[in-house]
Amino acid sequence: MRTFINVEDIGDIRTALAEAQEIKNDRFKYQHLGKNKTLMMIFFNNSLRTRLSTQKAAMNLGMNVIVLDVNAGAWKLETERGVIMDGDKSEHLLEAIPVMASYCDMIGVRSFAGLTDRDYDYAETVLNQFIRYSGKPVFAMETATVHPLQAFADLITMDEQWQNRNARPKVVLTWAPHCRALPQAVPNSFAQWMNAADVDFVVTHPEGYELDPKFVGNARVEYNQMKALEGADFVYAKNWSCPGVTCPEDYGKILSKDMSWTIDDAHMAVTNNGKFMHCLPVRRGLIVTDDVIESKNSLVIPEAANREISCSVVIKRMLECMKDF
Repeated sequence: MRTFINVEDIGDIRTALAEAQEIKNDRFKYQHLGKNKTLMMIFFNNSLRTRLSTQKAAMNLGMNVIVLDVNAGAWKLETERGVIMDGDKSEHLLEAIPVMASYCDMIGVRSFAGLTDRDYDYAETVLNQFIRYSGKPVFAMETATVHPLQAFADLITMDEQWQNRNARPKVVLTWAPHCRALPQAVPNSFAQWMNAADVDFVVTHPEGYELDPKFVGNARVEYNQMKALEGADFVYAKNWSCPGVTCPEDYGKILSKDMSWTIDDAHMAVTNNGKFMHCLPVRRGLIVTDDVIESKNSLVIPEAANREISCSVVIKRMLECMKDF
């Protein structure tokens, strides 16, 4: 595995989940793979879980780790070609990438959507420059459109929690209100991974928030939130700004702040004793009420803990394939 961006990169889902449990049982079993190898983690945006879990996973696998915060301790980087660099950006990504690559064996990139130019964001312009110009294995630590490490951790968590192996769980991804315009990376990846898993998957959101078809896939879309939540085994709440699918001019905008979509006890009461999920950080009172996120059915902490495991599987597989590069 030379890149990790989409669910297809992980291969067979059941095999990946079994590997995750193997690593969880012995996190240092594959330490030898990373000996004398270096991971460079490059952050264009803030991070807590991704930074800590990825660094921990790499260290568990015996790797050295370099962390670079672009625009905070490094030169500001220009990302577009053909520009006259007479502003505040002192270095171009096309020079910076090969230089960074010369100091490491593997690269993780975190670069959020700008939410102003849909074509630029959905082309994954920054991530693809690292893939093209670094010559090193590259994995996504959340990009303009995807967050696969989070979605994989979500699936690991659900697999651990689901007891009835003779039935498919009902999983609902629900939009919830927020005070800021947020990207679609988490819901995109969650939808993509749920479509690949053996679940009954439903997406619910107000009109205008339709996810890109390449991510939402064959999921059922229900605009009535309470109807969607009926009988749900897992409820994944997440805000996202307008994806611009039906109205490109609305891309990145907040179309609704309808607080009736906030997940509270009344929403959870129509589920099948459903488990609450969120990627964190979460705005209490907007996305979810205190009672729900603090309940015994809240999985937000196990999800976060499993970020170490999902990342361990990805880095392990990349290390195993390095001899072929």
